[in-house]
Amino acid sequence: MIKNSLIITLILISVSCTNKKQEETTLSIEKRELPNLEPGRYNVAFLIMDGVFNTEFTAPYDIFQHTQYRKNIKAMNTFTVANTLEPITSFEGIRILPDFDYCKDSIPKIDILVIPSAEHHLDTDLKDEKMLDFVKKASGQALYVTSHCDGAFVLAKAGLLNDVVSTTFPSDIEKYKTMFPHLNVKDSVLFVHDGKFITSAGGAKSFDAALYLCEYLYGKEIAESLASGLVIDWDLSKIPKLILQ
Repeated sequence: MIKNSLIITLILISVSCTNKKQEETTLSIEKRELPNLEPGRYNVAFLIMDGVFNTEFTAPYDIFQHTQYRKNIKAMNTFTVANTLEPITSFEGIRILPDFDYCKDSIPKIDILVIPSAEHHLDTDLKDEKMLDFVKKASGQALYVTSHCDGAFVLAKAGLLNDVVSTTFPSDIEKYKTMFPHLNVKDSVLFVHDGKFITSAGGAKSFDAALYLCEYLYGKEIAESLASGLVIDWDLSKIPKLILQ
């Protein structure tokens, strides 16, 4: 009898702990702290998903977020969007809590959409119709759309790069051309700006594409200031690029 009572007690404790964790998760989602989106700024949304690569996400995020510390410019609000509010795990293992769930939330107006590369951007992610529909809708409303590394595959699959020149991660150029033979693809450059689209080679060069957009929007002095704040040598004239806008 004592043994059975002990087993029952342990089961009840386990159930109680499980229910408590579920309640805490629900509570944290319902009472989550939304990002502070200051009016009069560009709203910059970063599309993240499991397997997102750290650098392609954090490099442009660093650059754009730091515009908030520069005076007399239209700075940028930065936030993340995903298909969940549960933590996203990057390819390298960092857990990131999304700000908005594009499947359920009302998303703020997006002025700049950023598509960092993710582990499955060459295969299963391209079958995610909800994600592709979100990208199409957000891109249609955005002033600028940027991709880094294989993020270009998402834009291409969504049919958004059909009429522009684009690029992607250098070692995936041939896969890109094979998968989307109708596209006008440029290699041997670190980024391409055509229309509202800026596609970059990714990796550490994601900093370059982000700094370029800042120089385009704010001028050389602000871009150099942002680069200096992150100890980046910045000279747009030395960057292999294609600018067609």
